[in-house]
Amino acid sequence: MRTIMRTGILFICITYLQAQAAQRYRSEVIARNGMAATSHPLATQIAIDILQQGGSAVDAAIAANAALGVLEPMSCGIGGDLFAIVWDAKTKSLHGLNSSGRSPKSLTIDFFRENGYEQVPLRGPLSLSVPGCVDGWFTLHDKFGVLPMQVILQPAIDYAAEGAPVPEIIAGHWANGIRNYGDQPNFIATYGVHGAAPAKGELFRNPALAATYANIAANGRDAFYRGDIARTIDAFVREMGGFLSCDDLAAHTSEWVAPLSTSYRGYDVWELPPNGQGIAVLQMLNILERFDLRAFGFGSVDHLHAIIEAKKLVFADRARFYADTDFAAVPIDELISKEYAAHRFELIDMHRAGTDYSAGQISEGETIYLCTADNNGNMVSLIQSNYYGFGSALAPDDLGFVLQNRGALFTLQEGHANVYEPGKRPFHTIIPGFVTRDGAPYMAFGVMGGDFQPQGQVQVLINMIDFDMDLQEAGDAPRLAHEGSSTPRGDKSAADGGEVGLEDYFNAEVAEQLRDRGHRVRVSNSAMFYGGYQAIKFDAERGVYFGATEIRNDGHVAGY
Repeated sequence: MRTIMRTGILFICITYLQAQAAQRYRSEVIARNGMAATSHPLATQIAIDILQQGGSAVDAAIAANAALGVLEPMSCGIGGDLFAIVWDAKTKSLHGLNSSGRSPKSLTIDFFRENGYEQVPLRGPLSLSVPGCVDGWFTLHDKFGVLPMQVILQPAIDYAAEGAPVPEIIAGHWANGIRNYGDQPNFIATYGVHGAAPAKGELFRNPALAATYANIAANGRDAFYRGDIARTIDAFVREMGGFLSCDDLAAHTSEWVAPLSTSYRGYDVWELPPNGQGIAVLQMLNILERFDLRAFGFGSVDHLHAIIEAKKLVFADRARFYADTDFAAVPIDELISKEYAAHRFELIDMHRAGTDYSAGQISEGETIYLCTADNNGNMVSLIQSNYYGFGSALAPDDLGFVLQNRGALFTLQEGHANVYEPGKRPFHTIIPGFVTRDGAPYMAFGVMGGDFQPQGQVQVLINMIDFDMDLQEAGDAPRLAHEGSSTPRGDKSAADGGEVGLEDYFNAEVAEQLRDRGHRVRVSNSAMFYGGYQAIKFDAERGVYFGATEIRNDGHVAGY
């Protein structure tokens, strides 16, 4: 009897370990009253504290975002832009916010040409556009906020003043920034600890940012766009040889926009319209819906090949058409239509990798993601970024943050939809996602990672809808990432069809099978390459939230 029991226990242990090795994922977090998922445990805790004080999901999202500007400054901050999708339980409707900034009005394309530029520089003063984040906070708060902004921003002020320990993965990215940009004005003074990058577990303080946040909390958004902060930015940028001015900051406004959707196997997936790349998700899903992915099987060569080819087709459209709709006639309705997807689908050869996809024929006409949910059923999907790690690497005097380099995403190609123009919003990579089902909220989600974001969102959705994965498993499952498509900056696509990155958790044989179809494949487990995921799902039948976060970074999800 004792032998049988030992054998049974051994069998259970072996089975459990095999399951863990095969699945490589942790449990979802489940809670009834509220939930937050962010890329840093302390930011998640702040959001939960705000919810428990009676704050709304928007209040919690703003508080977490402000904290991440202290805790993960290479990825986000008030020198950057913000986009959000909000589910309002009272009106049972979605609201989209575009709080991206515009290019300096005094800088023209002639300046670039006269000075020999073929592209907008990736860093430095010419890459700047107006930071939209702070106005985004106040625009969201004016419509959906409950607690005073002083209460919402106080936790971030406290961490900036008193310090917070740096977690492992963030410490690694931080060190890269110090190594690459330590010679830039004010950079080490703002982000260094004793002249070096903070190590894992080391306390980092940012008293200048604490003072900036306190000024904003006390004096509102105008403290940033019309007050001393704006004047400091203006003087610093002029000293650096740039054009971003007080007038540009004072003119900034956020815009409420109607989210766009497509249906995918009974789910309605929602994204924001351009100048972002959100509709790339809708275009990819429309193409992929025409494949029987479930029959292919997760991780099969057909499954991966279909995603790669759909991405190539959609990114050809993205490179040609996506831009600020105030300046360009973007054919959105046609791009996201099922009819257009059917024509694009016909171009895919399931036996051979495409190497020269161009945009379709259309009729005339570095980042953080977080999500929150409150006990009234409101949900927020919010994404905010400096663009590349530490943005432009330019830190204005005594303010505690860097300015973004989103202007680098313009092209200088004459006649292009995304060509540089004064007062124009650049093409944007950051995209919050949302899913509804039968008119009810289903999921707030996002996947960080520049150009990877549409690919990441699509893979998570397919994992859940086609392969029946739960919320956490869908994010933990191995990912692919295709690089080498044309971009809205005017970059040309790779003549050989680009390169496919595969996490090595896929079956080893699939890389060779993809190579046999003509794909260039490399196996890599770089966390930055495959993005970062957060999600909250609402189970209407049980009245509870499910939460998931990214295993590839320092993410954390919690509820109460």
